[in-house]
Amino acid sequence: MIVPSIDIQEGRAVQLRGGAFPTLDLGDPLELAARLSRVGQIAVVDLDAARGRGENRALVERIARTWPSRVGGGIRTKEAALRYLDAGARALMIGTRADADFLEGLPKDRIIAALDVRDGEIMVEGWSKGTGHGIEERLGALAPFVSGFLVTFIEREGRLQGLDLARARAVVEAAAKAAPGCRVTFAGGATLPAEIGELDAIGADVQAGTAIAMGQLDLAAAFAAPLGSDRPDGLWPTVVCDEGGRALGLAWSDLESLKAAVDSGRGVYKSRRRGLWEKGAESGNTQELIVIETDCDRDALRFTVRQKGPFCHNGTQGCFGPATGFPKLEATLAARRIDAPKGSYTRKLFEDPELLAAKLPEEAAELAAASSREEAVSEAADLIYFALAKLSLKGAGMADVEAELDRRSLKLTRRGGAAKPQWTRDEWGATWNGLH
Repeated sequence: MIVPSIDIQEGRAVQLRGGAFPTLDLGDPLELAARLSRVGQIAVVDLDAARGRGENRALVERIARTWPSRVGGGIRTKEAALRYLDAGARALMIGTRADADFLEGLPKDRIIAALDVRDGEIMVEGWSKGTGHGIEERLGALAPFVSGFLVTFIEREGRLQGLDLARARAVVEAAAKAAPGCRVTFAGGATLPAEIGELDAIGADVQAGTAIAMGQLDLAAAFAAPLGSDRPDGLWPTVVCDEGGRALGLAWSDLESLKAAVDSGRGVYKSRRRGLWEKGAESGNTQELIVIETDCDRDALRFTVRQKGPFCHNGTQGCFGPATGFPKLEATLAARRIDAPKGSYTRKLFEDPELLAAKLPEEAAELAAASSREEAVSEAADLIYFALAKLSLKGAGMADVEAELDRRSLKLTRRGGAAKPQWTRDEWGATWNGLH
């Protein structure tokens, strides 16, 4: 698959040619990350840190917290590695410090060894220093500590000359021998979707920046390169889901609709009767595209979207019926914020912040004191209602909470988790006893 990349220098997104000559200033890295992440995980490299000329840590961390990212560039201390992992980086690309001593103790499943190769020699320190080591030697030495390799052919990086596919196949074969199941990503020179499709077929990915930035490699075409279809019309079945992964309905896609969706950031599909179709263009029930993903067989897609209004033409949240659970409650609260019936309790909560602030600890205390399964379920439902009301008032929702939980699951540095003194049983024992 394609892994779009962003190189950051002095707070700007740039692309270099051969690692030395600036070719493009691509502007705000955050805006670029928002667009590129529509096709999945992105790669972010701090060029200043890689070269020891400053750093863009805060900016890189912000990207890692917001979008699924693999992060690299100047990660030469365990502290820096843990900081990026705690921020939410899905993986670290470690180059100069990729050795057993440094990698020991870091989570193998989130480490990618970055091997930068010039004329067969591994280079380090921002491609400025040779090591005297060849690529196969490093593959074998690092295999026990990593889940993948990023191999950059420096001679081709940023020059739009295409990938050396024969050389890439040899590296994939060598990596498979050194670490079965380890995936290789190649950077440097990719310009054709066919290259991405061919490498995906042998279990490798392509990381590209310059070719995408210069329009030589269309982002949607690069994403679609590994896809196949057994349908006469060549369409890909597309499951449309909300931010929580709940299916809203089934649509169809082709390369034309993928390009429109990626470029616009909206839900655009291919209707078998009407042709190109943007969801909500007529009804107003539009979609903000979050990400497009392919299934394991590369013959079906999932669009994760932020849906405005109902998805189904029948007026229900999805084509499989009305919303239930959290989505139903969120939709109700959102509607009540605009037009709550006079005298309703929800309206009272929205108009009296002090009441809502008092109900939250009250319901939390009752849940803490629940002694049976039924009580726990009932009290949790009460607390969640008030919690979602608070989120609604602040313009947030359960999807934001789920995203935060996902980010926290990636943290390696853990807090002790002890209760604050005012919430121990000794401090609120009377309340505790009363609830029992």
